[in-house]
Amino acid sequence: MANHPSADKRNRQREKRTQRNRGIKSSVRTQIKTVRAAIASKDPAAAAKALTEASVAIAKAASKGALPKKAASRKVSRLASAVHGLGKA
Repeated sequence: MANHPSADKRNRQREKRTQRNRGIKSSVRTQIKTVRAAIASKDPAAAAKALTEASVAIAKAASKGALPKKAASRKVSRLASAVHGLGKA
C-alpha cells in the first residue's frame, strides 16, 4: 500500500507498463511458436515467411523495451539459423 501520492502514481504506472509488456511478450512467443511449427513441418517457404513476421515482432518488442535488445537479437539469430539449416537439408 502506497503511503504517498507519488508512490501511488508510480504503482499505477507500473501496472499499466506490466500489462502492456505482458501482451507484447505473449504475441512474440506466439510468433516464435509459429516459426518452430513451420520448421518442424519441414516447410522452408512457410518457415521463411513466419521468420520474417516473427523477426519484425521481436524487433518491435525490443524497441519498446519489453525484451532486452540482446535477447531479441539472440532469438532472431537462432530462429534464422534453424530456418536456413532447413533449406540446406
